[in-house]
Amino acid sequence: MSAVDASPNPADPAPGTGSAPLATPQVRTLLLTDLCDSTTLVERLGDTAAAELFRAHDRLVLALQQRWHGRLIDRSDGLLLLFERPIDGLGFALDYARGLRELGERNQLRRHGMTLQARAGLHVGEVLTWRNSEAAVSVGAKPLEVEGLAKPMAGRLMTLARPGQILLSATAEPMARRATGELEARGEHLVWKHWGRWRFKGVPQAQEIYEVGEPGLAPLRAPRQNRAKAWRDIPLWRRPAALAAELLLVAGLVGGGWFLTRPQPALAFGERDWVVVADLRNLTGDKLLDDSLEQAFRLSLEQSRYVNVLSDLKVRETLGNMQRKPDAPVDRAIGSEIALRDGARALLLPTVAEVGGRLRVSAEVIDPRTQTTVYAVSADGRGIGSALASIDEVTDQLRAKLGEALENVQKTSVALPNVATPSLDALKAFAVARNVVNTTRDRATAVGLYQRALQLDPQFALAHADLADLYAGLDEVALAAEERSKALALPQRLSPQERARIELLQQQNSGPGPYFRKAQEYLTLYPDDYRVIGRLGTNQWHQLNDFRLAEATFRRAMKPQYEGIEAVRYSLGMMLLGQERYDEALAQFRRARETGNTGPGEMYARAYDARGQHAQADKVYLASTSGRDGWQGEAAVVTGIDRGQWTRAAQAAQAWLQQAAGAGDVLESLRARAAIASLAVLAGETSAKRRVQELLAAVDAKAVAVDALYPPIATEVRLYAGLLAAHMGDATGVADALRRTQDSLAIRDYPTVAQLQQVLLAEQEQLAGKPQAAVARLRPLVAQATALVATHWALMRAEQAAGNAAGAQVQAKWLATHRGRVFVEMTTAEVLRFFNAAVSAEAMQQSAKVQVALGTNGSR
Repeated sequence: MSAVDASPNPADPAPGTGSAPLATPQVRTLLLTDLCDSTTLVERLGDTAAAELFRAHDRLVLALQQRWHGRLIDRSDGLLLLFERPIDGLGFALDYARGLRELGERNQLRRHGMTLQARAGLHVGEVLTWRNSEAAVSVGAKPLEVEGLAKPMAGRLMTLARPGQILLSATAEPMARRATGELEARGEHLVWKHWGRWRFKGVPQAQEIYEVGEPGLAPLRAPRQNRAKAWRDIPLWRRPAALAAELLLVAGLVGGGWFLTRPQPALAFGERDWVVVADLRNLTGDKLLDDSLEQAFRLSLEQSRYVNVLSDLKVRETLGNMQRKPDAPVDRAIGSEIALRDGARALLLPTVAEVGGRLRVSAEVIDPRTQTTVYAVSADGRGIGSALASIDEVTDQLRAKLGEALENVQKTSVALPNVATPSLDALKAFAVARNVVNTTRDRATAVGLYQRALQLDPQFALAHADLADLYAGLDEVALAAEERSKALALPQRLSPQERARIELLQQQNSGPGPYFRKAQEYLTLYPDDYRVIGRLGTNQWHQLNDFRLAEATFRRAMKPQYEGIEAVRYSLGMMLLGQERYDEALAQFRRARETGNTGPGEMYARAYDARGQHAQADKVYLASTSGRDGWQGEAAVVTGIDRGQWTRAAQAAQAWLQQAAGAGDVLESLRARAAIASLAVLAGETSAKRRVQELLAAVDAKAVAVDALYPPIATEVRLYAGLLAAHMGDATGVADALRRTQDSLAIRDYPTVAQLQQVLLAEQEQLAGKPQAAVARLRPLVAQATALVATHWALMRAEQAAGNAAGAQVQAKWLATHRGRVFVEMTTAEVLRFFNAAVSAEAMQQSAKVQVALGTNGSR
């Protein structure tokens, strides 16, 4: 149940017995809107045209509710909606204003001298909610009732608004404004206005009123006074009768009063807001402190679940966008610009210096809008050995100053020597290693530096964790797992977050179920770890074949503070392509490339291949880094199969195998052999059975090695060999594949592997003359959005064998039209793409033949 539905109440009455008891007051976002001149609209359009317009309006509201997670409480000429967060209410209001304008243009309301606009009021406050009984609802009552002072407050705001205007209360404005980064580029173009203090009838205190809107859509003008319900609160000193006398008094007091009452700077910082850490200023002259203390400052501050720290990689990326070198010093001016660009609330300037014979660590909190120091904290110690303890003290003070509860600071702060290292020399080597990884990615240099840090402090668990991340980024999976195990063997030397993150990464190879549960637990505690969110989306794609779920997850990582946002954007494009949302996918691919993500290019090209635009696909692929030498390896095999270029595909597969074998890459060698076997079977070569046997022999020889990389791979490749046997009508080959995998735990743990086994069982039934059993097995599977392409293919064959031509045609049409799914579907071993491309291309050819035949018959 959504939180806006109120908490579940066991005391809900039986139907017809009245309403449920009142729920506990809850803080919610309320949006009240009013459709302007709706009565006049009906008079000018007529009942029928107006009814059609209002039906389109209702569809718009429903779509926006689903997008922004709103709960519609009441409606007449206007709407009352509840939201969990102000940014969701604002997103709804902005999209609603734009949607009304487009609706009016489509219905040509200007011909009737009208525009379609609404006024809107957005407020955050406590409300009481309760459910009406089923009997009451059946006679016209609303399912959910909402009351509280927040409701008339939102109503007053709405009444005050001009047509097309969105007014916000002082409680809603800062929360919505802080989260506008979630609106992506659109949020950067919003205009915010402050319209001063207003008095509302029935509300004792004066209220600050704000407006937000898009230029060209919103009035961006002061609200109209409504003396009956709302009016400007004009202070006494601004009233005409007092102005003349006050001017003389103010002039005399201004000079002296400035020095006595000058305002102190302030910073509105909220939970999970972001900070930029500038380069540490080392005024001691000791070079050992340059990189080590800056890294220590970050590590200490990053323990907070209240303050988010912009990563080194993101800072370097933003420097590049500012046309500066990635290693340019981040000082007050540059750091403030980075903060403004990336939506960070504050800039931190750390300094270490010798003062009066003591080592002082200090930090200033800078408001990036004005570059002024809001406040500063410091800690002194004796000698260089006091530096780490002083950094801990300074970051604890900063967290408290930024608003974090002192109890949380004390609870979550672990001393730097325990979460990093007590050795400044080891910390120096670690910091330089991180710098190498973030800049040159020179494996040998980075590994050497991390190992040096571990020589200086063998208990340096974080160095093991960083080494694991380096190896994982280079696809050296076994080495990564080994280093993570070493880090977890030193739990007392890891922060709670780092320990949880490493445990989660280790759990990726233990099956989707435990991993996904652990991921949700982790993200409940650390919801802004976008690297983990991006990895979760990839696993939902590969392990569950769930494009919709992965799309939603990738969208959670589309934040300006994440250095991997454009890579995530590309992944989002793939999920949209997998759902045949081609225009949306192309928009994401194009945006990713425009912002510098030129490496990957295959799936961008596949969006055109899916539409049969092969020349455009080639152009896009060749413009990417991965396509600079043309179609190669796996991509070339899939392209050749899809376009019927079998000789080209076979040549590419052989070249791929030679390259992988020469590099000693066990997994790539196995996948290249799967491609060679696929080509032989799908092209109907006489060597087909021999090639499948060679694939099985390769799996048997490399099973231990590939299972060490990822446990389901060997099982999936064996089942894939059975799928190829099924395509040849080889019942013995199908039975052999099922026998080889019957005891595999991968079938129990991995949904896509289990589904592939079901496909083979259905093929076995179909080949044994039991097509109806095969149909019964497969139909429930294809009803799911996560069904494999191979499952649809197997059902098509079973329906044909059972004599159900219509059912077979449905599946053939699915194969011919779900071209995005054909290309994007990625399972654990990533071998199904060859089969997918072939059966889809065959279905398209058959469909074209049917169309030709129908055209010929129709012309007779």
